[in-house]
Amino acid sequence: MSILFSILVFLHIVGAAMIVGYWIATMKEPTVHPRQRDGAFLQLLTGIAMMGLLPLMPDAHPNYFKLGIKFAIGVAVAVLAVIGSRKVKKGEPVSTGLAHGIGGLALVNIAIATLWN
Repeated sequence: MSILFSILVFLHIVGAAMIVGYWIATMKEPTVHPRQRDGAFLQLLTGIAMMGLLPLMPDAHPNYFKLGIKFAIGVAVAVLAVIGSRKVKKGEPVSTGLAHGIGGLALVNIAIATLWN
């Protein structure tokens, strides 16, 4: 079970890197990249899977309030990423606020994961 959980954590971090990496790469001309949407969905799926495995881990003491906040932010990031990637696909301009909202909220989620004990 520990190996599976570690693989999910790895994929979860890859999803965060996809979101924040593309955000930083396009910061001068903010837009939404389709891989940010993919990263958001990867984060949601792996986060849900990890939450499902936590009760099976013998030494786990999950903070479900923290996980709930992270989930809500993750859903917001995914929704914004879908909206932004659809705009890009249609050739419509993506607002600066939308592009920075995706990256900023993903960064907030990373901060919650690492700084909140």
